[in-house]
Amino acid sequence: MGCLPIPIVFLLGVAVGYFGWGDRGALWGAGIGLVLGIALTGVFVAMLRGRR
Repeated sequence: MGCLPIPIVFLLGVAVGYFGWGDRGALWGAGIGLVLGIALTGVFVAMLRGRR
């Protein structure tokens, strides 16, 4: 698992943003995807350590 969700969510954000709103949407999708990927990785690591 590791860091794989970060680039996957990043690329999905770019794709959705580009197909929905063009170049500007791709930039916003990339930013949102990156933040979401980092947040999900943090939640995953916290769950592995047993914290909530």
